[in-house]
Amino acid sequence: MDHPGPPQFAAVGDAVQLAPRDPDPEATYRWTVTEAPIASEATVGDGAVEEFVPDTPGRYRITLETPAERHHLTVRAFPSDHRPTGEGAGGAGIAGRSGYSGESGYGGRSGSARGSGGESGLVSGSGSGAREQSPEHEDGRPRVRLDAEIEGEEAVVRATPTPHPDSSRDASDLGVEFLLDDRDGVTRGDVTVGERELRIPLVAIDERVRVHGVAVGASYSVADAVSVDRLGDGDDVGVTRLNDPPAWATDATLYEIYVRGYAADDDEAETTFEALEKRLDYLEELGVDTLWLTPVLQHDGAPHGYNITDFFSIADDLGDREDYEAFVDAAHDRGMKVLFDLVLNHSARDHEWFQDAYRNPDSPYRDRYEWQESGEPGTYFDWELIANFDFTSLEVRRHLLDAADTWAAVADGFRCDMAWAVPESFWKELRERLKARDSEFLLLDETIPYIADFHEGMFDVHFDTTLYFTLRQVGRGHEPADSVLDAIEGRARSGFPDHAAFMLYLENHDETRYLVECGDDAAKAAAGALFTLPGIPMLYGGQELGQRGNRDPLAWDHAREEIRDHYDDLLALREAHPVLGSAGDLGRVDYETAGTADPDDVVAFTRESEAASYVVLLNFGSEAAVVGVDETVDATDLVSGESRAAAEGLTVEDVGVFAVAD
Repeated sequence: MDHPGPPQFAAVGDAVQLAPRDPDPEATYRWTVTEAPIASEATVGDGAVEEFVPDTPGRYRITLETPAERHHLTVRAFPSDHRPTGEGAGGAGIAGRSGYSGESGYGGRSGSARGSGGESGLVSGSGSGAREQSPEHEDGRPRVRLDAEIEGEEAVVRATPTPHPDSSRDASDLGVEFLLDDRDGVTRGDVTVGERELRIPLVAIDERVRVHGVAVGASYSVADAVSVDRLGDGDDVGVTRLNDPPAWATDATLYEIYVRGYAADDDEAETTFEALEKRLDYLEELGVDTLWLTPVLQHDGAPHGYNITDFFSIADDLGDREDYEAFVDAAHDRGMKVLFDLVLNHSARDHEWFQDAYRNPDSPYRDRYEWQESGEPGTYFDWELIANFDFTSLEVRRHLLDAADTWAAVADGFRCDMAWAVPESFWKELRERLKARDSEFLLLDETIPYIADFHEGMFDVHFDTTLYFTLRQVGRGHEPADSVLDAIEGRARSGFPDHAAFMLYLENHDETRYLVECGDDAAKAAAGALFTLPGIPMLYGGQELGQRGNRDPLAWDHAREEIRDHYDDLLALREAHPVLGSAGDLGRVDYETAGTADPDDVVAFTRESEAASYVVLLNFGSEAAVVGVDETVDATDLVSGESRAAAEGLTVEDVGVFAVAD
């Protein structure tokens, strides 16, 4: 395959990683800059994997020579003052820069250091956005959506730009720029551009054409993309939005299983996977439909399993591949999906490569890891048992691509560990590689804090880290309850497009249990938030039982019935009212509390669609609150089935949901 992938948008001074796809470690690859703005002096090195840094605004053509052919790649560079900034802006880790991270210590450079790109032409609509004057950065990052349809003998791609929520600009003030994908053979001369639209004659399309675009204002948006494809051998043509998550995923309810603790009480099962399989009936009854297993590969003995020693073998202490596949099949028989925890940034120091390379400059594996001047491997957070891979090594890329292929065949998606620490060019290659085989395969990123650019041809669903931290702060009493609405609205402020999907969570294997830190009352309200705010709810194994230890064996015999009942009610609620999930709109509503309840403990909001509208009340406090809302509602609480009518409004103990009257 070799071709370095889709075209990219960048800012002057940002690094664009160039890498051949599906690489042959024995082959020779060479990069050159074959087209650039007249004032540019930018060059590229002579390695197989390189970084290109544009030095002048404009369009660049980078050429990759492989043993078989030449490929071209377009990079559109905007002025440096258009660089997206603020929360949600940033890029993935770069091999050779161990520990290079943002303020949180979790990676993500300030600015939008983008991944690799492609060619076949820059075309602009409704203004090029290439103006050199200083923009008003306080306008924030815009967003864009591309849609395509067939009109007669043309494919028409239309862009819908949206200003930043706090911007003084109107949508009409935003420019739009399109890039055609080099790999598809359609050139700038084949298309026409109108007001925010691009028209492609169907006769110009061989097998497919992909169109990428950004909105441009004070800065440029996360790019969106559509594909127009020939269907079979006939003249039929179809269109696909390339960055939408699988439909099944947006309606999912996730459940994380810590594999070495979840069924540790089963003394009769021959393997851990058999013990886990015996718990599937429980999970089916609970109402979850997507399971995320913590790592199941061969490891160094640390029980969490994230320090991997063999990327192709199931861990001996869990069973073998046949046992793992039997578990997946049993989950599928119950209508459940299974997410495989994919760990690509590092290996364990017990990995055979590292054992040979450590303190051995002559090792053939030496260039497969990052190294510090001290002679120690690159790592993050002073973790002593792992070593970061160097993604400039074609051997590393080949090995990890092959591993991903192996496990994608027996999973429905990947939860991608430390996604921020792997280069964007690799994630983009992996996504296209997997989606070409199964368009419904799910990619979920763990990125803290989240990065909006990761929705550009990399991931379908993102950890909503902002909501997670906000719910913790609300539960501790450090923030008012209505800050959860700010957290949800923060997605758009961070630059995420409206079609991005988010996983909502209160806890996982890395965090203390929410009820331990914040108490039962706040925990019940926070659980309500998971099932009534836009997103995909995730429970960590034992959360629904009132489990207090985050990695301890589950205390099944000490499950708290009132906690389980609460989650049963919430799962049933979301199943019965899909508007409370990803499909419904979120709105603010005027409300006030009565009596002695602390107003900061309570938040009210609406979830609505054309079919139905609801008011949701969450109370994080320790006493029931009476809340008056500026909506006429049925006083029957859809969570409990009981009337919550009070003289001055509605009574809510933790969570209440009420239908808006017609």
